[in-house]
Amino acid sequence: MAVHGIIGKKVGMTQIFTPEGVVVPVTVVQAGPCLVVQKKTADKDGYDAVQIGLVGARPDRRANKAARGRFDKAGIAPMRTLMEVRADKGDELKPGDKVLCDVFAEKDHVDIIGTSKGKGFMGVVARHGFRGGAATHGSMFHRAPGSIGPSAFPSRVYPGTRSSGRLGGRQATVKNLVVVRVDAENNLLYLSGPVPGARNAIVKIVRSTYAKKA
Repeated sequence: MAVHGIIGKKVGMTQIFTPEGVVVPVTVVQAGPCLVVQKKTADKDGYDAVQIGLVGARPDRRANKAARGRFDKAGIAPMRTLMEVRADKGDELKPGDKVLCDVFAEKDHVDIIGTSKGKGFMGVVARHGFRGGAATHGSMFHRAPGSIGPSAFPSRVYPGTRSSGRLGGRQATVKNLVVVRVDAENNLLYLSGPVPGARNAIVKIVRSTYAKKA
């Protein structure tokens, strides 16, 4: 396949039954339709890839003059979500061509890149999985982090010490999920496992480089 990825939107989770009657929990992703905005080649850019955009309900009216020029050159309306995916050398894709969910087939292995759910400010137990202290007998040390460094020397906290802080809301990658079903008519992919982000979150689906070779 010429293109190794597509942009999608997380729909939610459900379960499907295999022909053997086994229940498989899956995440449904609306993958595409996408349009090629720009093509990059090894001769000109040093690598082979395509920039694709997710087709929305309406054109992006906030696109600046530079972005509009790029879209006009491709002959398509401005789009809000743009991402770059790898492409095979010598592929015949050109700006304006469609990229649909049928770039993947059942039993393909994919990696999902998205933004995880933001949890806000969390303590060390929730953020790093610390055990915490005793819950009874007046310990007064239930969810505290414990010692964070020596006192006499160097009398400071070392950089990188695990502490409380903001949890989630950053880029996350789930590797090596299996495509259980492809619904090309409705642009849906059924993936075996969790996908980062909340419902309607934008994700990037790429062919996995972590799949074990048979």
